[in-house]
Amino acid sequence: MAVRKKGGKGGKVSRSEVVTVRLDRGKGGKLSRSEVVTVRLDPRLRYGVELAARKHRRTASSFIEWAIERALQKMVIREGVGEYQGSVTAEDVLNKVWDVDEPDRFAKLAINFPELLTHEEQILWKLIRECGALWRGHWEQHGDRELWAWEISERYLDLEQLREHWDTFIQTAKGYLTSEGLPHWDRDRPADDLDAPPF
Repeated sequence: MAVRKKGGKGGKVSRSEVVTVRLDRGKGGKLSRSEVVTVRLDPRLRYGVELAARKHRRTASSFIEWAIERALQKMVIREGVGEYQGSVTAEDVLNKVWDVDEPDRFAKLAINFPELLTHEEQILWKLIRECGALWRGHWEQHGDRELWAWEISERYLDLEQLREHWDTFIQTAKGYLTSEGLPHWDRDRPADDLDAPPF
């Protein structure tokens, strides 16, 4: 692990320091399971990190990683509701939604913790949850027509379809593409048609 800091002009640190933390977990110097994170700390806090790291006999980078893990365990995201009897921490959320595939973890986050979505993510999620081609649903009869209906739940989301069209949903949410490029499905049909998926 390594920590690299940058100061102001002339090597002086006026108000803050940019600290680059390299969290190495791979072997042979490869960062196969790590990321490089850059944070800005004021000089006093940066020095505090050094002192705490000395106490723990860690490098500054190792101490920052440890401190983040502790913070995730203590940070309450939601009070006890649903399947959890106690408060839900950031670590609980991470354990529930983490997946190596971005579409999968985004869907898990949106379904289970929608209050954590940013404005941009809410736009993306609206496109996904309103796209019937992504959901395993059923036909509901309305007069002489049947409408394709679905429940917003992990068990009914077709993750393969979401992964296949993920980039299209991203670009549409950002306004670079129109909704015409999203997966198509038949929204309704005559009530006497065979019971088949609409896509």
